[in-house]
Amino acid sequence: MKTIWKSLLLALVMSMSFEAIAQSGKDTLEVNPDPAIKKTAKKVGNKTSEIAAKGAAKVVDKTYKDKVGPQGQTIYIDNKSQYYYVDAKGKKVYVSKAKLKPSGK
Repeated sequence: MKTIWKSLLLALVMSMSFEAIAQSGKDTLEVNPDPAIKKTAKKVGNKTSEIAAKGAAKVVDKTYKDKVGPQGQTIYIDNKSQYYYVDAKGKKVYVSKAKLKPSGK
């Protein structure tokens, strides 16, 4: 049992010393991407988040077929009977039942 503790202590001391060595150097590489690349990357990230959130909502929550959101979004009902839709950034936006519109189907 003592050898296990000694081995763990040695590993801990070694990892701390390597961490200190790794943090002492300065980074000389500066990355300044083009603003168009940043904008496109943000768009891609938002769309990915939106698709993932909508997919998860379809699997986990119920879809309200008779009503749509304020701008025609699909409405989901969570396990607490709250109504929400997923916005363009993949966030859940909760709405009251009074703000829902009848479905055009």
